[in-house]
Amino acid sequence: MHQPAMSRIVVLGCAGSGKTTFARRLAEITGAPVICLDAIWNPCWGKDDVPVFRTLMKDAHAGDTWISDGNFAAATFDIRLPRATLVISLDHPKMFCARRAITRVFQPGEAHRIGSIPKVLRFIWNFDRINRPLIEAQRLAHGPDVPLRRLSNDGEIDSFLSAL
Repeated sequence: MHQPAMSRIVVLGCAGSGKTTFARRLAEITGAPVICLDAIWNPCWGKDDVPVFRTLMKDAHAGDTWISDGNFAAATFDIRLPRATLVISLDHPKMFCARRAITRVFQPGEAHRIGSIPKVLRFIWNFDRINRPLIEAQRLAHGPDVPLRRLSNDGEIDSFLSAL
């Protein structure tokens, strides 16, 4: 199978789907830097801070190679997708994502907190109904010609990474 060019990659998926872990593994193989959107967005920010976030996104994605880890579709797809060479969507089942979201709060040095678990679990449970259609609409609006690769389980992820 023909592999699309992999110089600017956007990694999407539900909370707990493994976007950051996948992006780091992909970076080890490709040597591309990872741009973690969750690390740039300040949790204390609100709607009034979106312009600052967008400026940071433009600066972070100005390079020739990157792996962009995160959704933020409405706020960033018009910046990221026109330059992307590949979109990878991690499409794990809800229970997989929920288990990962719960267990990660117990990892040393993890920024996610136990108090946010109910909110994250609601997000995960409603992702396919609410967020995925919005993300898909934004993807089609801003990057309809960017190849999309959906990976639905660890075997598919391992096979994809092994083929690089």
